[in-house]
Amino acid sequence: MFTGIIETTGSVLSINPTSDSSRITFSAPVVLSDAAIGASIAVNGVCLTVTEFDSDNFSADLMHETLKRSSLGNLTPGDRVNIERAMPLSGRLGGHIVQGHVDAIATVRSIEPSEDWTLITCDLPTSIARYVVEKGSITVSGVSLTVVQVSEATETAPWFSVSLIPTTLRDTTLGTISVGDHVNLEVDALAKYVERILAFTPAKEN
Repeated sequence: MFTGIIETTGSVLSINPTSDSSRITFSAPVVLSDAAIGASIAVNGVCLTVTEFDSDNFSADLMHETLKRSSLGNLTPGDRVNIERAMPLSGRLGGHIVQGHVDAIATVRSIEPSEDWTLITCDLPTSIARYVVEKGSITVSGVSLTVVQVSEATETAPWFSVSLIPTTLRDTTLGTISVGDHVNLEVDALAKYVERILAFTPAKEN
C-alpha cells in the first residue's frame, strides 16, 4: 500500500523492451537505503517490483498489461517520474489508501495557474467516472489529491479538476505537465469495494 505522498522524483535511465514486456531502470537514490529484491516502489502511481538495485538505481520488469494500462509505456530515457516507497505499518497515512493499480489514463484538458495554486482539469474516462466525487480523493500519477470539482453525471465528456499547491508543483512531476499530457488515475479503492458488495448477489444453493 501507498499513501500518494511523493517522496522524491527520479528519472528514467534505460528501457530494455522484449516482445511482451520491458525492463526499465530508474535513478532514485533517495528511496534505496532500505531497498530489497521484491520490494514495492510506486512510479507515477504504478506499483512496481524491484528486480535489481544498487545505491543509486533500481530496475523493474513491466508486463504488457502494465505498459498498456498506464502511461509508463510512453516513458523515454531522461523522463522525470514520481517515486514513493510502500508505506510501513508504523507510518502516517498522510494522503489516502493507494494500491498502485492504475484504473485509467486521462488527458490534461487545461491548466490554470494563480498566485497561490494551480487548477488542473483532466478528462475523466467514463469507465471510472462513477467513483469520482467532489472533495473525494483521487491519485494522479501517484499523487494523492482532493477533487475540487467533477462534471455532472449527464455530461457526455466527463472531467474533473484538482488544485495543486506550490509544494506539489515543486516536488512532483505535476509541476511540469502540459495540456495534452497523459496522467495515470487511480480512484479510491473503497468506492470500488462498496460498489461490488452492494451489487453482489450470491448464487442460490441447490
